[in-house]
This record gives sequence, C-alpha cells and structure tokens, in this order.
Amino acid sequence: MFRFLHAADIHLDSPLVGLDRYESAPVAAARGATRRAFENLVHLAIDEEVAFVVLAGDLYDGDWKDYRTGLFFVEQMTKLREADIPVFIVAGNHDAASQLTKNLRSPDNVHFLSARKPETRLVEAFDVAIHGQGFASRAVTEDLAAAYPVGDPGLFHVGLLHTSLEGREGHATYAPTSTQVLAQKGYQYWALGHVHKREIVSKDPWIVFPGNLQGRHAREVGPKGCTLVTVNNRAVAGVEERSVDVLRWTVCRVDVDGAATTGEVLDRISRALTAEANRADGRAVAARVELTGSAACHEEISANPDHWMQEIRALAVGVSTVDVWIEKVHFALDRPIDLAVLAARDDALGSFLREVAAAANSPDEIAMLCEALADVRVALPAELLSGDDAVDPHAPELLTRLIVEARDLLLARIVREGTAR
Repeated sequence: MFRFLHAADIHLDSPLVGLDRYESAPVAAARGATRRAFENLVHLAIDEEVAFVVLAGDLYDGDWKDYRTGLFFVEQMTKLREADIPVFIVAGNHDAASQLTKNLRSPDNVHFLSARKPETRLVEAFDVAIHGQGFASRAVTEDLAAAYPVGDPGLFHVGLLHTSLEGREGHATYAPTSTQVLAQKGYQYWALGHVHKREIVSKDPWIVFPGNLQGRHAREVGPKGCTLVTVNNRAVAGVEERSVDVLRWTVCRVDVDGAATTGEVLDRISRALTAEANRADGRAVAARVELTGSAACHEEISANPDHWMQEIRALAVGVSTVDVWIEKVHFALDRPIDLAVLAARDDALGSFLREVAAAANSPDEIAMLCEALADVRVALPAELLSGDDAVDPHAPELLTRLIVEARDLLLARIVREGTAR
C-alpha cells in the first residue's frame, strides 16, 4: 500500500483580488497566501510519507515577475527531495512553455513532463506509471489525452492532464476530452487540473479535479486544497480531500427581512459573520456580504451605502478571534415602498421614475450613454475593463445597473426628506 498527493492550479504568487480596497485590508497576507498554501502542501506530503506528488498544471500564474518565485519553488522541492519524494508536473495554460521567459534548474526529484508529446515516467518502487503532456502554448485546443498510451495491466497508472473535459462553467475550453476517452486508456486514476472547483467526475476509473490550492477571489469560495489518494493492490482504496488554504473566501448572505432598525441589521450580519468564521477552522476569512429582504430601515441604508459598508467592515473586526475582512457588500434590499405605485403618480417623482425605467430598458439610451462615456473609457486602466468586477462603461449591463443604482440613491434621499410619501 502507498499514498500519493494530487494537486493543481497552485498559481504561485498570484494576487488575491478584492482585498486592497480599504485602509486595513490584509494586502501583505493576501499576497503571501498562495505561497503559504503551497508550503502546507509540502508539509502534508512529508507528514503523510507519500510515495510521490503530481501537480496537474498552472503551478505558476504566468511569467515570473522576478526570480523569487522560482527560488521559492526550488526551496520547497528541496524539502521533498530530502524526504525522498519525487514530483511530477505538467504545464497548464498559465505556465505553458511559451509563457515563461525565466527558468531555474529544479532539484533532481522534480520531473516536468514533455509539452511536445505524451511522456511516461515510472516510479519503480511502487510499480507506478505516470503519463502526461504539458501545454506548449497557452491555448491548447486539441485532445491531448487521445494520444496517451494504453496502460499495462501490471502497473498502477496515473494520467496527469490539464483540461476542461467537455467544458466547465467559468473556465476556458483547453485540451478538451471526454470521460470515455480517459476510461479507454486503462488507467486507475486521472489527476486533472484547470477547473478550480473540486469535483469527482468518475469513480470507475477515478477522474478527479482537486480544485485550486488557495482561493483567489470571492468566486472561489469554501475549502481549497489537494487530494490524498491511497492505493492498495494496484487499485484506488481511498480518496480524501485535504484543505491546505490559509485564507478562506465566503459569500455571506444575510436576510434582513422585517428588521426595524439598522442596529438589528448589523446584529444579523454579526451573527452570520461569526458563523462563517467558526466554519473556517482557524483560518482568516475574506467575506462578500449580500443583504437581501425588506427592512423598515431600507431608505436609511440606501441613502448612504458607503457609510454602511464601512460600518460592516468595522463590525467584522470584532466578530471572531480569527481575522475577518469584508471584500464587498452587495445591498439587494427590497424597499417597503411600491415603486410601481410611485411611478404611477402624476407628479415630478412619478415622472422621474418613469423616465429612469425607460432609460434603463432602452437600447438607444444605453447606446447614447456609451458614446458619451467614450473618453472616460479611454482614460481607464486596462485592468479595470475586464476580469472580476470589471468597470467597462461600454458594457450595457453595467450602465443599466448604474442607472438603477442612481435611481435608488436619489429615491432614498427623497424619502428621507419625506417628499415621497
């Protein structure tokens, strides 16, 4: 019997997105999270005395900014070398051969499998064959697995592959293949990478996405880590999820329906954040808070959302013994006032609401706004125009949302003055 570790999508030195927006944000902790998660992986491999480690792509997050990323990797691999643990790696789309301009020689226990064709490496002490092919370029659109060799029945076979399989939401279609193609190879375990959410695709044969090692933003929530595989008599005897992340992302949804005061709203948020912190097993927590429901204090909150965002961030400081940071607050509250009734009024307020509704639903109005904001778009940094939480003034959905948010802000202030009753 022996064990091995399967991990993928480490993205060493990748920045964690969304925690640099306010004064006390944990910028330093966020920057080091992927390294500390990788250190935890190495410690786990040594503690479990695994036979080997397989890494299924995206070890790096693209070309190194400097050699410190490579030096850190070499240091960690040296620890595994001292424990007599070999490591087998394929490149993914983020660390494809064409993407990396810097390089450092790895210790001799580290084996990067070929990016030109499928390569097989043997771990003779355990009768294991490891097959894999890395990405030669960032966008690999052919089925790499189709060319992998058929397994010898006398060995335990691991297929190492960075792939989207038949496609997974939120992930580009790279090295597409099917479970049927994988099953035909006669391997006992397929160690996949690329998809950042853990998934056991099949148990006959075992086909596993371990997910990424460390969540990097609010769409990568929950425990993150690797898979510990136990093998007995050339068959998979056990597959365990092991969390190695150091900062846990979560979306904290709080129903404030019926809350009479802002104090009651904050109490509900505090209880929800405390529960999330307790579920993190001592890790720091980065939370996106989403408020839903109808509260009597809706207009007070809507009139000054930035103030209440800071109130919630201040609240998070004391909810737990672990660090809890608020990445964003999404106010999706329902107002007690019926907008349709207000819009039907024959006065300035009714006219205003009708015009806003017409603008938000008119492609011509949105197109005019796009044109008016053309100069603004040119002045914006490129990183703001794409990716998570993009702010592109030529995106119709963004403009529609901004129109509605402006309506809600103005209406909240009007109601507070008592002129909308």
